[in-house]
Amino acid sequence: MERVIVMNSDKIGQGNEKLGATLTKNFLAKLMSADLKPKMMVLYNSAVKLAAKGSDVLESLHSLENQGVEIICCGTCVNFHGLADQMEAGRVTNMPEIVKVLTEAQSTVTL
Repeated sequence: MERVIVMNSDKIGQGNEKLGATLTKNFLAKLMSADLKPKMMVLYNSAVKLAAKGSDVLESLHSLENQGVEIICCGTCVNFHGLADQMEAGRVTNMPEIVKVLTEAQSTVTL
């Protein structure tokens, strides 16, 4: 597998939450137009909220999917946050697949 981006929060960085949300939105918007795209994005913990109904970044995630980026979301995390019936981007998976993706990736970037 090629490059994988891992997002473990719905906000990039620590500190101001509003700034973190802005950084996430800007990062995904710029990733849409980047020349090199990741093969996959793995969303876990609160990052699964990004792929759920009402997220400010759904348009970016859908665009990335349309450009061939596969997005997978941790099922345990989706259930923990009560989002099972609200997922609108990517697909829900399990930890064995996430482990396989991460261990087979040529490189990972964690935000």
